[in-house]
Amino acid sequence: MGSSGSKKRRQGTTIENYVSWFEIPAHDLQRAVAFYNRIYGISMETLEMNGYAMAFFPASGGVGGAVVTGEGCLPAQAGTLIYLNGGKDLDQVLGKVEEAGGRIVMGKTMISEEAGYFAIFIDSEGNKLALHSKS
Repeated sequence: MGSSGSKKRRQGTTIENYVSWFEIPAHDLQRAVAFYNRIYGISMETLEMNGYAMAFFPASGGVGGAVVTGEGCLPAQAGTLIYLNGGKDLDQVLGKVEEAGGRIVMGKTMISEEAGYFAIFIDSEGNKLALHSKS
């Protein structure tokens, strides 16, 4: 996980959050939705349009995202690594990954006292993702 400890801003940088939206590709939307609903204890709403189907992570402010199926939506274990919010203690979410059909690649690991912890997992679709929490 990269360091976010530096508070220095270069002149001209005015963006507060560099992530504004994320999409997690899926082969089987129902299976992926069941996986994320289970590990987070949520209920994702779905929408189909223009040959794509999306299931949205409930969000109130901040960064939102969705699980998506359609042309070009290919799950992968290589490439960009998305860190999902692990809540107050990522063990709560991580503990449900395997029973929901995923696989833990790296268990809860301390980054530093300031930055907190992370863990890496493979979801039901074969995507490699991470969780982050302060404790």
